[in-house]
Amino acid sequence: MRHNPLPQSDGQERISALAKLPVFWNLQGKRAVIAGGSDGAAWKAELLQACGATVEVYCETDDLSETMTALIVRTGLRHRAHPWHCGIFAGASLALADCETDDEAHAFFCAARAAGVPVNVIDKPAYCQFQFGSIVNRSPVIVSISTDGAAPILAQAIRQRIETLLPASLKQWAGLAQSLREAVNRRLAPGAARRFFWERFVARSLSTNETPTEEAADDLLATVEHIASAPLVGCVTLVGAGPGDPELLTLKAMRALQAADVILFDDLVSAEVLELARREARRFLVGKRGGRESCRQDDINEMMLRFAKAGKRVVRLKSGDPMIFGRAGEEIARLQDEGIAVDIVPGITAASAMAASLKTSLTHRDHAQQVRFVTAHSKHHELPRTVDWASLAGPNQTSVFYMGGRMAGEIEQRLRENGMDSETPVVVMSSVSRPRERRWAGRLGSLPDAMRAMGVDEPVLIGVGAVFGKEVEASARVAVTAPSASWRVDPIGELQQKRIRIP
Repeated sequence: MRHNPLPQSDGQERISALAKLPVFWNLQGKRAVIAGGSDGAAWKAELLQACGATVEVYCETDDLSETMTALIVRTGLRHRAHPWHCGIFAGASLALADCETDDEAHAFFCAARAAGVPVNVIDKPAYCQFQFGSIVNRSPVIVSISTDGAAPILAQAIRQRIETLLPASLKQWAGLAQSLREAVNRRLAPGAARRFFWERFVARSLSTNETPTEEAADDLLATVEHIASAPLVGCVTLVGAGPGDPELLTLKAMRALQAADVILFDDLVSAEVLELARREARRFLVGKRGGRESCRQDDINEMMLRFAKAGKRVVRLKSGDPMIFGRAGEEIARLQDEGIAVDIVPGITAASAMAASLKTSLTHRDHAQQVRFVTAHSKHHELPRTVDWASLAGPNQTSVFYMGGRMAGEIEQRLRENGMDSETPVVVMSSVSRPRERRWAGRLGSLPDAMRAMGVDEPVLIGVGAVFGKEVEASARVAVTAPSASWRVDPIGELQQKRIRIP
């Protein structure tokens, strides 16, 4: 059984490259010096004062802007009515300047560095050891966004989006968290119990715009006592990872991945989706792929039980939707028999992603009044014996066969034996929604040869029905399309070859 943690090599870095290291700096009671009296310098001075710094501004009085003058009058900002000099840096924790020329900026930068003081010259990145981000202020909750100077407007737009997501009352809830921290740490040991409480706290604080009351604080303390006195039992969440594109994850799936202690993931789950999971979560590959070494379902069930009984929050991460050909029923039944709480987070199934990629409605009212999802694999690694082929061969419907690559020839044979016309439109797609997505469009009679040309190394969907007619008609020739392909497929059967389309 394969259940070693996912290695951190082979493109599975836990942290991607960062343009800058985001650091939150305590300036309470520290001295900061600013050279210049412009509006930009006034904004930075006010920001530093908000952090508790003692700010000194060096600038001739006649050169002070109206904004800076008003700030000095309103806040008692320390104004030194003369230009900066090398002696101002002694004892300073931070130095800023608004310089008109590069020569002045260079001089200020060198003087601050010589004194060992971190320095920023406004709007001159070459003379900045650090940068200011665009800030969302719910202090003590602070969010800072940086684009490394590449797109300040983008940073502002992101800040505006975050402002709409975070309730104004979050500031008070964060203050309550600070007041509760000592009591929580005293009653709950580090690990699952403590994190469970804080996850409950976060869910409550982010779901309301009302400020916390004394009653809310008392309720939370009672929750601490309950968690401390009761054994912590874990849970399992079956999460649909979608077809591979991480942007197709649901918000609920994201929250589950961020809360997980343990993640058991399938072979088909993309690395980009795993990148969004909680960094500290242990990850186990339990994939099942046709024709390859696989983890037995019984072993997967036992792993979920073992971790959940140890108090862990387990995410069973499945490609597509866990309730569609994902063997979720077996897992749910086993967990429920053992009294383990189970939750389900649906995902976008591959057939929906295929329809979106093709821009084809699977239930176009001119062609199909029903849609069927059919598995092409039974537990005996063959076409299921219970499939009603006569019904699938009927008109006015769309059928999508999952995991059909190796069974394409038998699918074509069974449909034709039951009366389906060999000219029925068919689309084959592999790696749907991923960068290496490939497709073939043609007629049912050419399906086996097309499948041999495409190959079965990647997960394959086969769509059959009149709704795919436009895709076939739009191609005067038949081809396997790959985003990075520079090769062409030989003519398939009686159909002609079409040119490769490169997006």
